[in-house]
Amino acid sequence: MAKFLGVDTGGTFTDFILFDDASKTVQIHKVLSSPQAPEKAIMQGISDMGVDTSSLTVIHGSTVATNAVLEGKGVRTVYITNKGLADVLSIGRQAREELYNLTPIKKPPLIERDMCVEVDSRLSAQAEHLRQLTEDDLTALTKELEALSPQAVAINLLFSFFDNSEELKIEQAILNHGSLKNIFISRSSDVLPEYKEFERGMTTMLNAKVGPLMQGYLKLLEQSLGSQSGLLSIMQSSGGTTSAEQAGRYPVNLLLSGPAGGLKGAQTVAGVSGIDQLLSFDMGGTSTDVSIIDKEIGLTTGAKIGGHPVAVPMVDMHTIGAGGGSIAQVDAGGRLLVGPESAGADPGPACYGKGGKQATVTDANVVLGRLLPHSFLGGNMPLNKSAASEAVQAIADALSTKDSPVSIEQAAQGIIDVVNDHMVRALRIMSVERGEDPKDFTLVSFGGAGGLHVCALAEEMEMNNALVPVNAGVLSALGMLAADASRERSRTINKNLKQCDLNELENSFESLVCQAKEELIVHNIYSENKKASNTIKTYCTIDVRYIGQSHALNLVWDGRDNVEKSFHKKHKDCYGHCLEMEIEVVNLRVRVIEKKQSFVLPKWAVETELKQEFISMPNIKKNISIINRSGLEVGEKINGPALIVEANSTTWLAEGWLSEVDEVGNLRLTKD
Repeated sequence: MAKFLGVDTGGTFTDFILFDDASKTVQIHKVLSSPQAPEKAIMQGISDMGVDTSSLTVIHGSTVATNAVLEGKGVRTVYITNKGLADVLSIGRQAREELYNLTPIKKPPLIERDMCVEVDSRLSAQAEHLRQLTEDDLTALTKELEALSPQAVAINLLFSFFDNSEELKIEQAILNHGSLKNIFISRSSDVLPEYKEFERGMTTMLNAKVGPLMQGYLKLLEQSLGSQSGLLSIMQSSGGTTSAEQAGRYPVNLLLSGPAGGLKGAQTVAGVSGIDQLLSFDMGGTSTDVSIIDKEIGLTTGAKIGGHPVAVPMVDMHTIGAGGGSIAQVDAGGRLLVGPESAGADPGPACYGKGGKQATVTDANVVLGRLLPHSFLGGNMPLNKSAASEAVQAIADALSTKDSPVSIEQAAQGIIDVVNDHMVRALRIMSVERGEDPKDFTLVSFGGAGGLHVCALAEEMEMNNALVPVNAGVLSALGMLAADASRERSRTINKNLKQCDLNELENSFESLVCQAKEELIVHNIYSENKKASNTIKTYCTIDVRYIGQSHALNLVWDGRDNVEKSFHKKHKDCYGHCLEMEIEVVNLRVRVIEKKQSFVLPKWAVETELKQEFISMPNIKKNISIINRSGLEVGEKINGPALIVEANSTTWLAEGWLSEVDEVGNLRLTKD
């Protein structure tokens, strides 16, 4: 029988969860990431687990494209656009990121001006050809490209979402030119056939810059795995999986690959517990991702990665530089700061014993006794408490004054309080600032560090219910196992809703659905005989706005009359008013999903004998119970304060909180 391996490559750790379809059991593992060669950590983990790769299907969340964008790396790329528009990517929207900064530092452009090439082609807003490319134009273009020696090309012409023939001419000319035929080509009418040339251009450009890097990495990974075609799938930012070939072609769709897996995992485990409204926070070693799920995972096309707009569908979340490896420091004014700089995997927190000297959130938890050195990663990576104490003591000394000394415990608690405050602000952005009452939701914590902070965050948000999922430390990898194969397609039409021909709209939707299904068929994810199967789900939505507006709202397509009513209501819900104005259809969107049938969460079973120890902690009068999570039975209840320890994470159950184990092993926390 088949085995499925979810692999999430994070900034500090690479997480693994293996699902055996025959026995319906899971096996989990963690190794330190290898940022310079991510495939090495993956192969090390597979070797540690003793898995035979010949019968293995791997679903992988990759950070290769993400890191390249965040670090400003990428291959030498040429941007091809219309005459007079070479500076669009540099000019952007002329919006200042730091409005009140008197000395703002402008980010360097994504591409240098001498790498922007203009062509004398023009299509009108009504899709009329005003000037078409000639053979001489294309010959001159290929000569110019040859002189620039790019590794990738991004093509973005005005209104190509209406008519892509000119972009196709350029692509074909490059492919037919001997010295250029092997370069990576990213075409806007293929990557993002939507209006707004700046966002479309940036998305197409990012796709080109990281494309060769992603393709090279996936080739190395496939060679290392010895995989056959179809046995390696990649997690997309939209929460669905795609083939390795498609991932290499559209790496811009992978920029939130890991976090999307986390949200899918949170939705899966919470759903088993009957929870469909949740606030999630995924706290790893480098960052924390916060999101809200109200029955369905929300998607957005307005995300920014590394300060660059990326207009492809992504899970809607807010990310901050606060994780277990976030570095604590005291500034010149005596203020304690935590993050966004992280110690990463190398050297890592001081307690890792790999040469790190700066105090981190993980070191603070070790000093406070909430992270037990002997049980970290199931005892496979003992922590150095004396190194953690030395690092946190340096923070205490920096905070101390002659009249007001600060103890090491106070400094450690201060580090925890500061990082918690960062996460509370992120949770408020995703809930309160969107008009949602956190009390109506359950706080779901995951990631290796999430369980240590869940009670404090819930109290700050005035939430009485929380959930620490089974295998919380590897939940993103679990989400990849549970994720469905999906394809998203869109098309801009820009028409008055009342003037739209309904048959034409339905035909356009059908055309987009067929495109998406065809991609699933071609890449062996969706088979022809499943066309009538109820495992295939199709979702059609529409972007609409009042005529004259710049931004649109996304609604489920349910006929013209229903869309009009729904838009007025949603506009009022979002902005507090609606207008008696005509409505414009901007984009049509479809999402085709193949529902996964094989993965199911196994019922919880006691794996070891329940062991209970007691320790003391600074500033807590009661003895603290230490309980191994693997020995808890379904329905078993624990009163805080207590530490619930497992191989991949630790949960700090604060005083006044009650924990109960549900049928799949989740810890349901309630405030007394």
